[in-house]
Amino acid sequence: MSKQDIANIVTIEPGKRCGKPCIRGMRITVDNLLECLTSGMNDREILDNFPYFTQQDILAYLSFS
Repeated sequence: MSKQDIANIVTIEPGKRCGKPCIRGMRITVDNLLECLTSGMNDREILDNFPYFTQQDILAYLSFS
């Protein structure tokens, strides 16, 4: 995944969520995704439970961190 791909998925907007990195401009922060992963959810469980996430979102997050 290129840096440009990551930049298109992990976005930072000063007025949104106090400037925290978000997924695709949504109000879902990368911290929210981290909480899912650290709670023991695997990629498939995340995608099943959160239909607005994509596999690319997860990969971008992992590359961003």
